[in-house]
Amino acid sequence: MQSHDASPLTDYVEYSCEEMLTRSETFYAEIKRRHSIRSFSNRPVPQEIIENCIKAAATAPSGANHQPWHFVAVHSDDIKKQIREQAESHERSFYEGRAGEEWLDALKPLGTDASKPYLEEAPWLIAIFSQKKGGIHIDDNNTNYYVHESVGIATGFLINALHSSGLVTLTHTPKPMSFLSKICQRPENDRAYMLIITGYPAEDATVPHHALVKKSFDEVCTIL
Repeated sequence: MQSHDASPLTDYVEYSCEEMLTRSETFYAEIKRRHSIRSFSNRPVPQEIIENCIKAAATAPSGANHQPWHFVAVHSDDIKKQIREQAESHERSFYEGRAGEEWLDALKPLGTDASKPYLEEAPWLIAIFSQKKGGIHIDDNNTNYYVHESVGIATGFLINALHSSGLVTLTHTPKPMSFLSKICQRPENDRAYMLIITGYPAEDATVPHHALVKKSFDEVCTIL
């Protein structure tokens, strides 16, 4: 390894193999309860909880530690309405044929359509943006590396943090998503990556049977 400035690792906590096994089993049992929900309650969620989850997401690893992401937490009813109107406009053309028959057939078991009431009903929307240029300092304008991978990891951290806090989530990626940049007043350097809807589930919230089907361990993992 090349010479570089570094500090001793002081916050690592080592567990016994027995405790590691227990912790891994506990985490698996907890994360299995995470579901994508499309029926949200309008019950309020304190802003501090959302902020803490975004702080957790921002600790994700990234290419050259450039942290090529920006999160916009939307609580305003007016802005949520604007997002819903734009998203549904794009979604209507998607479901009316732009997606193609194969894609629409794949979505049928989930029961989705162009109507997205949860974009107004949920207390929080979190718009995630990727950044082509930047760096570790606010005024940096360097090329960012592995942007898609880095923002994807941070998004996973965010979903896990929200779930661990006791909230439910839905990932939403209307195509195109450029309207989010305008509504959220982001600069040209920022590209809309994903919209996370989060809050409490509605009392009548359901999970599609199709979404409960997960591939077996042997199908998703090879140990060499």
